[in-house]
Amino acid sequence: MNSESSNSRRDFLAKTGSLIAGSIFIHPVSEALNLWNKPGEKMKLALVGTGIRGTTMFGRDVMRVYKDQVEFVGLCDINEGRVKYAKTFIGVDCPTYTDCDQMLKEVRPDVLIVTTMDSTHNQFIIKGLEAGINVITEKPMTTDEVKCQNILDAERKSGKKVIVTFNYRYSPHRQKIYEILRAGEIGTITSVDFHWYLNTSHGADYFRRWHGYRDKSGTLLVHKSTHHFDLLNWWLDSDPVEVFAFGELEFYGKNGPYRGETCRSCTHKNECDFYWDVTKNEHLKNLYVENEQYDGYHRDGCVFREDINIYDKMAVQIKYKNKVQVSYSLTTYSPYEGYRIAFNGTKGRVEAWVKESQPWKVEPQDEIRLTKNFGESEIIVVPHGGGGHGGGDTRLKDKIFKDPSMADPWRQAAGTRDGAMSCLIGIAARNSIETGKPIKIKDLTDIPLAESGRGI
Repeated sequence: MNSESSNSRRDFLAKTGSLIAGSIFIHPVSEALNLWNKPGEKMKLALVGTGIRGTTMFGRDVMRVYKDQVEFVGLCDINEGRVKYAKTFIGVDCPTYTDCDQMLKEVRPDVLIVTTMDSTHNQFIIKGLEAGINVITEKPMTTDEVKCQNILDAERKSGKKVIVTFNYRYSPHRQKIYEILRAGEIGTITSVDFHWYLNTSHGADYFRRWHGYRDKSGTLLVHKSTHHFDLLNWWLDSDPVEVFAFGELEFYGKNGPYRGETCRSCTHKNECDFYWDVTKNEHLKNLYVENEQYDGYHRDGCVFREDINIYDKMAVQIKYKNKVQVSYSLTTYSPYEGYRIAFNGTKGRVEAWVKESQPWKVEPQDEIRLTKNFGESEIIVVPHGGGGHGGGDTRLKDKIFKDPSMADPWRQAAGTRDGAMSCLIGIAARNSIETGKPIKIKDLTDIPLAESGRGI
């Protein structure tokens, strides 16, 4: 963090005076939803941000599966054309808005779902809390340390709670890793190697969209890696204390051989490997292309735009309170997609190579290799769950919308402390790249760090 940021952070804490015990953040999803969940009554939902995630995972998919448990009472987006289309696509009969304040005042939902651009999450989370409403937010919870602190303070003041939707925690494969580690199969965990590969389809798509701008996404260390950092925090059951990172933009952006504003208008369609026709996807065409006149947003921006200012390769070192050391990397232009992870312990090693796309045919199962010191390896096969993110989406939404009081033996439910600790690693990594210095997590917000990730 630079000196200006450090001074700003100190001034901010001095003004708020908010040094509160970490246990205040621990609030399971079941408890949060029980604040309003009433037997026999439907949950009244309002959604702000009708992009692809809002209209599908938290829109149409929710209505199709949980229509007996929930009802949408309002939809909001700054793009009036997009929110009107979203209403039809989701299949609801509720008012639409371009002003969230007006929506919250008029429809009085029980829960506000936030699926807007990352850099605006804090605005809408706080609006919901101040209106006396529980909030469900997409990851990352926010994009910088000051916004993060603002959310924490607003939650404390409001008495309401924020649920952060970390669907990766709910996939059977990742849950099995959690169980193996908790059972002490490899003794005390000492280090982790974690390397994530995005392919030239999925990875490139981040650079077509608003995600390619630091001020909107916080870089992929925040937008994408927050998922991965949350898994680490959850698996290791400890808080990160220090982060050092490297990052470069060396493939996309100004490095490309061709350049245009959008794929549709580009003169290099026949020669660029990254040419992509957004109009071939009916939903994306109706959601974005048909509504560009309202806000000027192009869903098919050129991946080689000169003004892209995020990193496309990243390497991060993380030190945890329980002394675990993590080596993490994210590459965004791989020929295949998936990740390799290995946990090294005093009694053995747990590792997995999860293949999510080409050139392999993805099987309906994943494997975990457990190797004991002075012993043989054991292959543990874990079938995929139904739904997206390896089965995580369905299980997460069942917990939120179908049975909020269901048991949570693996601590998969996530609140603001989890949301903060995950995005703060990405924020610290970004700050480290910019300053060339290691960043201490305790300097970013007032959350007391604990060896146990439960913060108590």
